[in-house]
Amino acid sequence: MKRVVFGIARALRRGAPLLLVLWTAATATGQMWEGDILQEGVGSLRATVGVTWDSKYIWRGFDLFDDESVTHMMVDLNLWDTGFGIGAVGHRANTSGFEDRERWDGTVYYQGSLGEGEVLATNFRIGYVYYFYPELNSGESLDMHEGQLVLAWPNLLSIPGLQPSYALIAIGQGDTPSMIADGGSGLLHIGMLDYSFATPGFLPWTEEQIFILHAELVYNDDVTITPTRPRNDWAVVYANPPHAFTNAVFGASTDFPLDPDGNLVLTPSVYYQITLDNAINEDDSEFWVSIGLKYSF
Repeated sequence: MKRVVFGIARALRRGAPLLLVLWTAATATGQMWEGDILQEGVGSLRATVGVTWDSKYIWRGFDLFDDESVTHMMVDLNLWDTGFGIGAVGHRANTSGFEDRERWDGTVYYQGSLGEGEVLATNFRIGYVYYFYPELNSGESLDMHEGQLVLAWPNLLSIPGLQPSYALIAIGQGDTPSMIADGGSGLLHIGMLDYSFATPGFLPWTEEQIFILHAELVYNDDVTITPTRPRNDWAVVYANPPHAFTNAVFGASTDFPLDPDGNLVLTPSVYYQITLDNAINEDDSEFWVSIGLKYSF
């Protein structure tokens, strides 16, 4: 099985984030790169369910729950190895007072690869995500939707285990009227670099333990996600979307298969963000840890 790691959600992703792509993305992750591209055998309908605890929810550079911890719940369906899939991720703060910020993400995607075995071999993922805030009343919508294109080049660099990737995110209002400051519509360009290496396995049924080091740099072109003015639990409003490199994220993660078949997987991760533009985050740096548990069947 080949695995292409996109951060968030390890973040989209990730976040994340891309935690489905960006955790499946949403988790980017931890970055809730909200994802992995998985290439396996053909012909079966497969499902993955999971839960992840993050000490903070940093999404595309934004601190969504003001340094409070969060629980993410996810389900992802691989549709008979056609390359198509659907998924959902829920995000809920572990302390009270953040009801307005509870969010559910619905995703549809298509993924595959081109030029397998060649230097320019490309793994790709094209997806659509709708971000839904169920606790907001009519006329107060912060819903957003986005299109995603994620590209990864596993053979491009001569150093074994070193892989560059890129995500283009087009994001905008999902409902009208919208309470998002300055409309919030824009683009995100995310350049990523992952390095994977192996050590002897830690568990009796694993021959090797794979560690992944992740780095990403985000260029924000007019995207914001907060309301036009402070309301309820939204104390901070970022009303002036930037046109700049806004944040860099560095992380490390590994998977521990908890059964010999590898269906139940525990994933601890650590992340550190350097904030390059305070238009998205008041804190110059962020550090958080993530623990995820996924079951595939």
